[in-house]
Amino acid sequence: MKLIPLHNPEQGTLRAVALMSGSGTNLCRVLEHEKRLQQTRGRLPYHICAIFSDTWDSKAAAIGREYNLPVIIRDIKAFYNAHNTPRSDTALREVYDRETVALLAPLEAAFAVYAGYMSIASPVLVAAFTGINVHPADLSITEDGKRKWVGAHPVRDAIQAGETYLRASTHLVELTVDCGSLLMLSPRMEVQLPPGADLTDKAQLAEITALNQNRLKAQGDWVILPRTIECIADGRFCRDETGRLYFDGIPVPHGFESAINHKQE
Repeated sequence: MKLIPLHNPEQGTLRAVALMSGSGTNLCRVLEHEKRLQQTRGRLPYHICAIFSDTWDSKAAAIGREYNLPVIIRDIKAFYNAHNTPRSDTALREVYDRETVALLAPLEAAFAVYAGYMSIASPVLVAAFTGINVHPADLSITEDGKRKWVGAHPVRDAIQAGETYLRASTHLVELTVDCGSLLMLSPRMEVQLPPGADLTDKAQLAEITALNQNRLKAQGDWVILPRTIECIADGRFCRDETGRLYFDGIPVPHGFESAINHKQE
């Protein structure tokens, strides 16, 4: 059985573009980790070579200035308005992504880091790069054969359903949203609820969600996204001929940490 690394370090530094829509806090942690690796190793295992944002309201320009990176901003709302077309038009979305890919092509990046990118990637964008995304939920949990905590509000949904622990997941970006092959899972984080919490109260639920989502971002997203990119850059994630993922030669159908726990048991 032949295993093919997602990136072969013998071919040099993993070059990636960062895609973002908002504050870019995930991206900042990736960039900080890149600097630390350069200092400790004396070389760059991976390099974020540019930032792309689909909204003028994001912090992309400020981050680009701080880290001396080129920034491309194409406001997707303005793009759709200029075509007098609703955002639900998927055909026009492919036009937008095709133009974006053309703008990014000179960078010669094979990977894209989805760092808080809120637009759904069309097949054009998915095919152009190997995408890496972080999702604030445990994507190894399934129900009726489908991933349970997907979508825009996984932390709220999990807490409301009575989950007592949360985890973040990194995964490859594939055509179905939040359903790409799992890469890493963060350690479990216990949900914090105030005494007498009433999860049926919308205001309370919103406050509890925000509290736990911020905790999970710090303990989960900001830890495993940079670490995942580093491990891919080091050639530790591989695929076999069927597309199954491996970490250091061990199959990881439910993510890297899940495999470690199984081995320890």
